[in-house]
Amino acid sequence: MEEHRPTVLVVGATGRVAGLVVPELARRGATVRALVRDERGRQKAIDNGAAEAVVADLRDPASLRRAAEGADGVFHIGPAFQPDEARMGCNLVAAAQEAGVRKFVFSSVIQPTHGTLANHASKVPVETALFESELEYTLLHPANFFQNLRGAWPGIVRDGVFAEPYPVDTRIARVDYRDVAEVAAIALTEDRLAYGSFELCAPGRFNRREIVAMAGEVLGRPVAAREIDFDDWVELTRPPYDARQLQLLSKVHAHYATHGLGGNALVLEAILGRTPRTLAQYIGELAAS
Repeated sequence: MEEHRPTVLVVGATGRVAGLVVPELARRGATVRALVRDERGRQKAIDNGAAEAVVADLRDPASLRRAAEGADGVFHIGPAFQPDEARMGCNLVAAAQEAGVRKFVFSSVIQPTHGTLANHASKVPVETALFESELEYTLLHPANFFQNLRGAWPGIVRDGVFAEPYPVDTRIARVDYRDVAEVAAIALTEDRLAYGSFELCAPGRFNRREIVAMAGEVLGRPVAAREIDFDDWVELTRPPYDARQLQLLSKVHAHYATHGLGGNALVLEAILGRTPRTLAQYIGELAAS
């Protein structure tokens, strides 16, 4: 008898981080159905390894029900700093339940109950909707992504400077989203992570001085750590956000400046059964790319 290949609806399948979930699911024998916003995203999703793609809108519950029909699982990550991020997530939870989906994995955020940060607080209603649903949910609480450093890397190589809008001694918990993607795929193809909430962090909380030391080692020359004004940082990195989103992001950086970001690698290592990818390894990959 042929083994059942679960079909998983993936939100963000064409994105720079959620797109990493697609190959992990495919590697475990799942059929990936990408949720894309328009026809232009369809081929991109297929090229990334999705078996199929469906056009739907997180603001349109009817389209989400159609997209989820026949799926065994759903992977969701919300669009950052959108004013209705919570509503979009809740729409998908409701659609998944109505469509008879079994598993739902939500890539939330580390410390989601931190109510003063909009991008954290917006996750709580979605988590609550899952708690109150009949879905077999798994909540992932990842730290700051290693992949967020990719945008700064060309400037580090060009100028020999790594600058961010908070103090150079601030310690931030981070994680390689490839490891998060692996956990998501495990949750969607096995049962051992059902109904769990998992903080996902790489080993260590490194400040910018330590990060530039790693960069300098792989580049073979010194790299300086600096603090710059938020507006100057925006001009330098050009994040894909509007004015409102940038205002919310500035509050995240202000929080980092005062408190940093804590996190622990124990849970991620236990789930993976190996040491998670390290920041030094990721920086080495950036240098080699």
